[in-house]
Amino acid sequence: MHQSSKQAWRTFVYLLLAAAAVLGACADPAADQVKQKNVALIVRMKHGDYWRTVKWGAEMAAREFGVNVNFYAPDYEEDVKGQLAQVRQAFADGTAAVVIAPDSQQVLDEATSRAKEQRIPVLIIDSELTGPGVVSWIGTDHVDSGKRAGEKLIELVGTHGRIAVLGGGNTAQREKGLLEAISHYPGVTIVAREGASDQNQASELAARMIDSHSLDGIVALNAVAALGAAQAIESKGLAEKVKVVAIDSPPDVLAYIQEGVIQATIMQNPFSMGYLGVKHAVEAMNGLHVPSRIDTGTKIIDMDNMFWSENQKLLFPFVK
Repeated sequence: MHQSSKQAWRTFVYLLLAAAAVLGACADPAADQVKQKNVALIVRMKHGDYWRTVKWGAEMAAREFGVNVNFYAPDYEEDVKGQLAQVRQAFADGTAAVVIAPDSQQVLDEATSRAKEQRIPVLIIDSELTGPGVVSWIGTDHVDSGKRAGEKLIELVGTHGRIAVLGGGNTAQREKGLLEAISHYPGVTIVAREGASDQNQASELAARMIDSHSLDGIVALNAVAALGAAQAIESKGLAEKVKVVAIDSPPDVLAYIQEGVIQATIMQNPFSMGYLGVKHAVEAMNGLHVPSRIDTGTKIIDMDNMFWSENQKLLFPFVK
């Protein structure tokens, strides 16, 4: 049941993306006849629904504001060397602005240093990093996301319980917010905190934490952790007994919510990050003032509200 449901979500999303791409390609046939300026969009990974949605938002803005977006990303997240190589390639290809989700301070410093030499603007999306030469930051308040995840889990398990935190990668700010939220409830004990680099490892860690601590709930700080935790809970037949609150909303997480394995997720707005990144990059290129910080917001998605029309627009922003 789960595999068919999960595959249905994937198929639905990818068909929508394909249809939207066809419509977009036909939107402005005269655009190719005019030499357009390039905006480099440099993100942390070329695969995955999250970054695909960022890219789609950027491409929508590019068509609207008359620029070309060149997409750069390594194969996997946390590949600092790979992303550094993509930064260098972007400047070698020529660009009038950089919109970047840096994986490390080293990557950001490389981009801003090269941009300063060429007097072009740099805007950050998603990553909670900053530095001299950055025109604007556009993304999610990750501390607030962690707080909202913690508060939602308390709502589900009550003010007394044993919970675990499963993270990994770039989730320190989310964990900070989570711990702050949990600190207000002395009857809730965090009995385990683990980090995973991939879904299989996350599943193994979640299974071990469940066996060792008789958990009431898990906060999964990213999609990899959420899918691993859901896989472990499903295999043990503990759906709805061990509550799971996730952060991020790829199709597989939504399928697990529909099946009751994950109870809620804190949804970011990657489409807006891509769209606003390019929009404000164009404004900065034209010498206009742009906001120094833009919080694209979050929303809690669960089985009660995931099919509301306004939430469907957030989950599938490429559908008009």
